[in-house]
Amino acid sequence: MEVLILGAAGMVGQKLLNKLIIKKSINGREIKKLKLFDIVKAPFPDDVNFEVEIITGDISKKEISEKLVSSKPEIIFHLAAIVSGQAEEEFDLGWNINTKGSWGLFESIRELGDDYKPRLVFTSSIAVFGAPFPEKIPDDFFTTPLTSYGAQKAISELLLADYSRKGMVDGISIRLPTICVRPGEPNLAASGFFSGIIREPLNGIEARLPVSTSVRHWHASPRSAAGFLLHAAEIDTKKLNNRINLSMPGLSATVEEQIEALRKVAGEETVKLIKHEIDPKIDNIVQGWARDLDTTRAMELGFKAENNFEEIIKVYIEDDLNK
Repeated sequence: MEVLILGAAGMVGQKLLNKLIIKKSINGREIKKLKLFDIVKAPFPDDVNFEVEIITGDISKKEISEKLVSSKPEIIFHLAAIVSGQAEEEFDLGWNINTKGSWGLFESIRELGDDYKPRLVFTSSIAVFGAPFPEKIPDDFFTTPLTSYGAQKAISELLLADYSRKGMVDGISIRLPTICVRPGEPNLAASGFFSGIIREPLNGIEARLPVSTSVRHWHASPRSAAGFLLHAAEIDTKKLNNRINLSMPGLSATVEEQIEALRKVAGEETVKLIKHEIDPKIDNIVQGWARDLDTTRAMELGFKAENNFEEIIKVYIEDDLNK
């Protein structure tokens, strides 16, 4: 079996790659080849026992998509995207990468003919939802995104659903929570501070908190994100009954609850490294984001995440701190 990961150099892409290397199979079928794509060269361990092909390029260019699917990989993980804050600031870039890129990929698959129907796992986002919200957002809540990023993800969801309905691809869209705590350097995501106020203090660095501590949001760890992706690749999509967009499990927590969890895990001196400086632009974006979701459907289908924020912090400490 050949597996293609788009966005393989990113944090979640790397977590997924490492999980596949350990598992060595999907649905009992042995992985023979990994094809890794990103705008930059995706790193991979030296001791990988699979054939590995590295491709770099711009996913908005149709010829890149054609090259990626030319070998007809059976499983495709589509994680390639411009993150939320950058998509909001760089309008054309966001639409080219996040929507045109998806459409070009789906078209390239279709053009290979009726005998090719890969499982395609698309990483969507809870940003497809926009306020005002019910107390808990169900899967079938209407998508009225309040950011360009959310609109781009929502349109890609619709495209994949239609290509799947037509039998051109076996697709599933998983709406990821904000993934926290993200390792490495801060990125341009508007949600980056959710990780920063945990990651930086644990590394002895001051962190800036640009929103009120009363802000509530939906979270899951990078470890859970990789688990979502792998489970989505293995699930029987007939059980979805054409409703291929699934909101992933997570936990609802306020920033204050995040900070309290950090205090319990790492102590008061660590918490003192968080500096509160309101950024009106980020605060305004966050006010339109999902706070709590009803993910009963996803959990009944076997998707799992953490139960409290202390668990999320401990996952970061175990998997990524000082590495």
